Amino acid sequence: MLRFRNTLTGNVDEFRPMREGEASFYYCGPTVWNYGHIGNFRSAIAADILRRYLKFKGYKVTHVMNITDVEDRIIAESQKAGKSIDEYTSIYIDALWEDFDALGCERPDIVPRATRHIPEMVELIEKLLASDHAYRSDDSIYYRIGSFPEYGKLSKIKFEGNIAGGSDRIKTDRYDKEDVRDFALWKAPASETEPAWDAPIGRGRPGWHIECSAMSMKYLGETFDIHAGGIDLVFPHHENEIAQSEGATGKPFVRYWIHFEHLKVDGETMSKSKGNYYTFRDIKEKGFSAAAIRYFLLSVPHNKQLNFTFDALAGAEKTVASLRDFRARLSEAKTEPGKNEKLSEAAARALREFEAGMDDDLNTSIALAAVHNLSREVNTALARKQVKAENQRELLDVIDRFDTVLNIFGEQQREMLDSEIQSLIDERQEARRRRDFGRADEIRDDLSSRGIMLEDTKDGVRWKRK
Repeated sequence: MLRFRNTLTGNVDEFRPMREGEASFYYCGPTVWNYGHIGNFRSAIAADILRRYLKFKGYKVTHVMNITDVEDRIIAESQKAGKSIDEYTSIYIDALWEDFDALGCERPDIVPRATRHIPEMVELIEKLLASDHAYRSDDSIYYRIGSFPEYGKLSKIKFEGNIAGGSDRIKTDRYDKEDVRDFALWKAPASETEPAWDAPIGRGRPGWHIECSAMSMKYLGETFDIHAGGIDLVFPHHENEIAQSEGATGKPFVRYWIHFEHLKVDGETMSKSKGNYYTFRDIKEKGFSAAAIRYFLLSVPHNKQLNFTFDALAGAEKTVASLRDFRARLSEAKTEPGKNEKLSEAAARALREFEAGMDDDLNTSIALAAVHNLSREVNTALARKQVKAENQRELLDVIDRFDTVLNIFGEQQREMLDSEIQSLIDERQEARRRRDFGRADEIRDDLSSRGIMLEDTKDGVRWKRK
């Protein structure tokens, strides 16, 4: 029985999708103003684990992840760089997918971009204006929080006595609002150079919150199963999504809200000013593998804070290498026909423990413990030559089942023949002669990942197996 801690109810609720055998799932994706940092990717990997486990349980998953490609920071940075917002964000969207793939995340089924869904947002704003949930002020449009009595039901923040109410106007920056808590749905351009769209509601651009409501409901319907994102989005972003979506439709917006906890660095909040801000690419450049980074980021359950340290990441590197070595030794073991019943029971037990952990709000710590316990038991059996042919097939199948969710073992590399190694070395030497050092380094890294070490000497290139 799959259960999630549901932020909306405050309970661990059994997952009962709207349509049997199907799961609709929206994940609040990145704002593409720069390269993704490790906190971003902790959430992305948590969403990937959710997607993969739903599929493991047999659900047909429709997974939507938005990309925010217009907001104040993007506008400021693109103008500073002398680029259009499309030119500016395309760099970071391409980088996002490179990093996403490297970290072993499955790409979502639908990836809507904010700038490609302006008509949907305008239509939603028109509904809110018509129902008096929204109002105009200085050519901008705001959501009237006082019109939605349930505001705060997700974050559990009590607003009684804190709502300004009435028709008194409150000046906040350049915006003139009825209530300090009202939020922008549509922003009038501040200058001639600021990006804006012509629309029936006036020239402007969308506020941040409206995009997720418009895009999620377009692809998943006015009510859908799961909405996920970082814990920092509970208020105000997700609270505002609920208010504007339910204000427009009169229907429940989302049934299960799943939030991923913060990542700390050496016990502190990550920030550039503290010098502890790391993108995925920064860490890769320090020599850590994407597999180790993925393992580390999923090693603690999504609802617990995770403290990043380089020592812990180095430990994850060794753990991943150990697991992959275990799988390789099991795969290459010479076994006799038959079946060791004790190992067969161990395989079944590990799968039960793995699934029990994941069913309990995606507890990856328990799931990983099941993996490691099995590897220790099988390693001992391998050393004693107690693994039989049927066990070997069964155990490799269980590992593959684990990896459909965790994706930490990766694809198994077959043993390279000496002739293949020499061919790649020759290609590398030719690349170096052409001064194509990028290709030369790529070949060296590929060989290293497959257990082949190269040594450049005055007499030529030597190689050996690790």
